[in-house]
Amino acid sequence: MNSGTMENFLKGKTILVTGTTGFLAKVLVEKILRIQPEIKKLYLLVRASNTDLASYRLKNEVFQKDLFRVLREKLGEDFNSFISKKVEVVAGDVAVENFGIKDNNIKNAMFEEIDLIVNSAATTNFDERFDNSMGVNTMGALHVLNIAKKCHKVKLLVHISTAYVCGKTEEGESNFQEKPFEMNQSLKGTSQLDIHTEMNLLEKKLDELRGMKVDENKIKHVMKDYGIERANLHGWPNTYVFTKAMGEMLLVHHKDNVPLIIIRPTMVTSTSKDPFSGWIEGQRTVDGMICAFGKGKLPCFLGNPNTILDIMPVDLVINCVIAAIVINSNQAPESFIYHVSSSLRNPFKISDVHNISHQYFVKTPCLNKNGKPIVISKGIALKSVAAFNIYTEARYILPLKVLNLVNKVICNYSFQDVYDDNYKKIRTVKRLAKLYEPYVFFKAIFDDTNTENLRRATKSYNMENEILEFDPTRINWTDYMMNTHIPGLVKYTMK
Repeated sequence: MNSGTMENFLKGKTILVTGTTGFLAKVLVEKILRIQPEIKKLYLLVRASNTDLASYRLKNEVFQKDLFRVLREKLGEDFNSFISKKVEVVAGDVAVENFGIKDNNIKNAMFEEIDLIVNSAATTNFDERFDNSMGVNTMGALHVLNIAKKCHKVKLLVHISTAYVCGKTEEGESNFQEKPFEMNQSLKGTSQLDIHTEMNLLEKKLDELRGMKVDENKIKHVMKDYGIERANLHGWPNTYVFTKAMGEMLLVHHKDNVPLIIIRPTMVTSTSKDPFSGWIEGQRTVDGMICAFGKGKLPCFLGNPNTILDIMPVDLVINCVIAAIVINSNQAPESFIYHVSSSLRNPFKISDVHNISHQYFVKTPCLNKNGKPIVISKGIALKSVAAFNIYTEARYILPLKVLNLVNKVICNYSFQDVYDDNYKKIRTVKRLAKLYEPYVFFKAIFDDTNTENLRRATKSYNMENEILEFDPTRINWTDYMMNTHIPGLVKYTMK
């Protein structure tokens, strides 16, 4: 039995966190500062051109968030001085070598002081520009590793990835293992992946577009489509998971003697209880569908009702990150990839989301702009993208085309703007449906043997009030969705 507590391990440590303004990193920073106020220092990397702008972003996008309410109430008037004492803001960008930090004093101090690094920097848009996504998710991972190699006493590099680097699922696949990628591994036997080639191709594409004097808006759309094209070529469904997979490849291939852990969470949702229940920032994957349904804008649910929707509350994900740090910091990790998932041990289906969402919004309806309750119907479940396309064609596109034709026949062009606007919205919805298809029709589950072993290892520590609990079997999905997650979505994202 270990006589210490996991939070005490962090006492006196200096930690670098990247992606600080992101959802996961905020929860990590809050948790560390709350459970271990005697941490020595947090270096927080914020994308900004100078320290003043970085400090402004950190204050407004991190510490003023409701997430820090409990810590703020606990410290009272001492909150700001505590943050100033424990936090060192670093202006920089993971997409640039050495984060673009020009001040040698800051770099040297980091290299001397940092004990642990948590790389949470990522662009999570499924159809992000290919160049942006490669810069942050792929090359950014390598840049963080290179920083770790220069830190004289670094004990561990933790890289936050995603379980969906596994790519698309095919018939017959049952589960995905906690295994690393091989360098330049493609998910398609018909294609040859080379990360350096991908970088060269995107640079060539950008040069061609700029040589043609194409405006920035056009370049943005072309680079989004190009990212999806390259991802699909190698077997990944979107730019996000493709570039995250390549980031993992670079880390594993080039890590040398740096102790490395890769955390692969599935779909991350609102806090279950810590620091309080229901905090969330932004709508994540299925959340957009839930919110649109509650507003009466979604008369259907896309997804096979029997598909297992693998979600994990964000506080459980962060608890796993801290537990992995404590357990693995004093030894080279034997198993260094952890799936933080629920599909194997506590499955939750698309049909459950549909039923619970209907139950919630009937009981607690949203209000329209006039302050009146929005009446929703349960609608239908569309079990394939083909069914979704047929449905949208019959219900929306054909009537819209008829309206447009009638307007032209009677030479009334006053509705042309309305037609164009609505047709654009329909195209956007169909594009989103295509992007989310791999997740709402996912045919496999995630093995979490390594994570289960980690859970067992944490039991040798004294954890007051289960401060680092991350067991998915303890989640009651109906209670969590009805009383925590959907209320959190309504409070924080549907204003």
